[in-house]
Amino acid sequence: MTTVVPADTGAAGRLAELERLKELAHQGPNPEATERQHAKGKLTARERIELLLDKGTFGEVEPLRRHRASGFGLERNRPYTDGVVTGWGKVDGRTVFVYAHDFRIFGGALGEAHAQKIHKIMDMALAAGAPLVSLNDGAGARIQEGVSALAGYGGIFQRNTRASGVIPQISVMLGPCAGGAAYSPALTDFVFMVRDTSQMFITGPDVVKAVTGEEISQNGLGGADVHSSVSGVSHFVYDDEESCLADVRYLLSLLPSNNRDLPPVAHSGDPVDRTTERLLEIVPADGNRAYDVRKVIEEVVDDGEFMEVHAEWATNLVCAFARLDGHVVGFVANQPAAFAGVLDIKASEKGARFVQFCDAFNIPLITLVDVPGFLPGVDQEHDGIIRRGAKLLYAYCNATVPRISLVLRKAYGGAYIVMDSRSIGADLALAWPMNEIAVMGAEGAANVIFRREIAAADNPDAKRAEMVQQYKDELMHPYYAAERGLVDDVVDPRETRSVLCRAISMLTDKHAELPRRKHGNPPQ
Repeated sequence: MTTVVPADTGAAGRLAELERLKELAHQGPNPEATERQHAKGKLTARERIELLLDKGTFGEVEPLRRHRASGFGLERNRPYTDGVVTGWGKVDGRTVFVYAHDFRIFGGALGEAHAQKIHKIMDMALAAGAPLVSLNDGAGARIQEGVSALAGYGGIFQRNTRASGVIPQISVMLGPCAGGAAYSPALTDFVFMVRDTSQMFITGPDVVKAVTGEEISQNGLGGADVHSSVSGVSHFVYDDEESCLADVRYLLSLLPSNNRDLPPVAHSGDPVDRTTERLLEIVPADGNRAYDVRKVIEEVVDDGEFMEVHAEWATNLVCAFARLDGHVVGFVANQPAAFAGVLDIKASEKGARFVQFCDAFNIPLITLVDVPGFLPGVDQEHDGIIRRGAKLLYAYCNATVPRISLVLRKAYGGAYIVMDSRSIGADLALAWPMNEIAVMGAEGAANVIFRREIAAADNPDAKRAEMVQQYKDELMHPYYAAERGLVDDVVDPRETRSVLCRAISMLTDKHAELPRRKHGNPPQ
């Protein structure tokens, strides 16, 4: 593609040429390439940007950029944009920066000019203190440009890391993402994927087969469902691009623009003092009966609306964004409906990352506790439950945002401590009247403490039942922790919403600082 300078070099001619060139940049390589993209059920880069941003707000950066590489046929193909559309716009009236790979041009592969455009928009986002959204649909590094393309990825990774905890970074996977390219999404805060059309992997199916002999499809190796439920790489998964991008907009509406801002407040009219009668039906008093903790969150938050993160991975812990009296909060909750709500390696890592994000971006944390302990097992111990479980503990201890914990039913052993107990810095530790806070369950405790008495009894079963009840009466009654100052208040479940709303309002201006240091050294 060459630029033809018009014979008329006056203002009118130059303006006409500018309009022609920009039209070329907007059209893409040819109509057939657009048809092929649509035939795959995929939108073009500009169609995606239109769905993401408020109408008419997109300002493009470097639409006329072209690569300067020669050889291997590139000198005969120099399309405008070089395969990536970059710029900024508005989401709900707030500035957001975006770059979108254009698969129609070089398969969205990254070359030197392509990378420099991304570097520029990332630098602009960081300087402006505004979120960055990447719409990924690319075939990796541009082979024809060799090491220059690889260096371009290094610049992206470095900027992802520098922006971490400063501005929200969201990766939306709308096509393939292979090799080193997959590390940029992994460095960002949230990853969205679309079923059937997006895949992520370090080595593709052909390499896997050549090295290990295993045969697997692209979706089976790194599709949306795999990464949302098995690997935990993807936080959100959708059936189509439209619903995916709609939820990206919704997530952005819950997040501050940067780490110096507070999340946007949006009052819904849901009364602060609304009673939560249904909680008495949702949560059984019997600690051995399961229930869905998401229904508890739904009952408590504004208009019953919340956005769950990693909904299909480590399902024994629920992490979600919601609003209380218009203020954005992050919920971390044990899920009795999955593995009795026990903590394990995956749940600990899931919770730790969520807590760290909320702390980085000034989002208060509410922890709903109903945990029987850590998952026992050889695999858990050998796979590092000690160091990996400590990630959640480290994240809570390190967090300076407002922190409120509420024990719904049971809270046993080390898991009770880890789930933001008063002893590790929760600002308010609350409990419902049916709470049981102890080192372990009454049955296990009685078997340890009274094993000799039980063994010597004429009727061991009756003696065991007697000792279990004694342990419950003396050490596990609902007010034992409150009497010792480990719980600030025992609250009526029907007043849960109003109590939490008032607590969040009281803690809004909380100020806390960590000791001066370069950075901590969290467990890995």
